[in-house]
Amino acid sequence: MSAISRWILAVFFVAAGANHFLSPAFYLAMMPDYLPAHALLVEISGVAEILGGVGLLVPRTRKLAGWGLLALLVAVFPANIQAALHGIPGHDTRPWLLWARLPLQAVLMWWVYRASIASTGRRDA
Repeated sequence: MSAISRWILAVFFVAAGANHFLSPAFYLAMMPDYLPAHALLVEISGVAEILGGVGLLVPRTRKLAGWGLLALLVAVFPANIQAALHGIPGHDTRPWLLWARLPLQAVLMWWVYRASIASTGRRDA
């Protein structure tokens, strides 16, 4: 995986993580009712995205960051399903965009894997 691709992915995760603190209401509105401590979970996921994004850029932490981001993407999938099924209260988001996020999350997971885990130990690492 090219360094440029890895940088784009890292910037994406850092920006997405920062957005959890800049626009928490959006993420809070997506949270399924059965999860506890919505605000804390939004903050934790924001920090995890920021740390994971930065970790992708450091060769020594790249593989760990990749595994962490993959786990995070799995963990937030229920919120994405919640948003696709019920919309995001208080936010005028097109339903097709919410449904499109679901398969795009698999693409993102593939990208994370290729940029971190699969590339570890290879010449492009």
